[in-house]
Amino acid sequence: MTGRLNERIAIITGAGSGIGRATAQRFAREGARLVLADVNAQALAETVASLEIAPERVRSMTADVSREDQVKALVDEAVAAFGRLDIMCNNAGVSSSREPATEQDGEEWRRVLDVNLLGVVFGMKHAGRVMAAQRSGAIVNTASVAGIRAGAGGNPYSASKAAVINATMTAACDLGEFGVRVNAVCPGLTETGMTKPIFDYARDLGKEHKLGSRCELRRFGRPEELASAILFLASDDASYVTGQALAVDGGNTASLNLPGMKV
Repeated sequence: MTGRLNERIAIITGAGSGIGRATAQRFAREGARLVLADVNAQALAETVASLEIAPERVRSMTADVSREDQVKALVDEAVAAFGRLDIMCNNAGVSSSREPATEQDGEEWRRVLDVNLLGVVFGMKHAGRVMAAQRSGAIVNTASVAGIRAGAGGNPYSASKAAVINATMTAACDLGEFGVRVNAVCPGLTETGMTKPIFDYARDLGKEHKLGSRCELRRFGRPEELASAILFLASDDASYVTGQALAVDGGNTASLNLPGMKV
């Protein structure tokens, strides 16, 4: 690795699996000090155990990002342990059902918005305060191609990710004068803990080869590929990039993607 994050202090939520775990592993190899969070304590411990990093360079905390006090505690822990905060990766998220609009449940909408949207809002709020005072920092939010166009997720999930994209843009406008950059990644179909049921179902039917077939690259993504995009946005390589939603989706959003269009 190139040490692109040497001695940078980074928080990663949803670090117990998938994109969060891959990002923690990549950041560790690039020289960062880490504060990792997940609602699943066992999964979080497994991530920590997988890191190529000295124990004193990582902290872990179980946290529910829908609780503002717990998000603030993460930021406070990073500053207390390491003296500053350079990178905030708001990655934690949950999926939703695919019930049609006429059958949707208000409680599910609240659950999904609490985690996917408010968790990001709270992360940007408390990390942004520290970073604005430092006059430097990078925030990277995990959105989704489902927030760009319909068909990539259930209605509550898709709406929450569209809101994340817009909140990323507005926060970038608020924080830019303080030297703080705010961007989002928009993963396409990627094999993670959240998407495991989709992959398991396809494999049970012998249709794994069809996963990602609508993408221009004709395959699904890997968490490590998303971690590379997050690294870019968090690093000085993206020093003039803010307010952007970067689709990392194998080209899925580059076309109309209508049924029967692709061979």
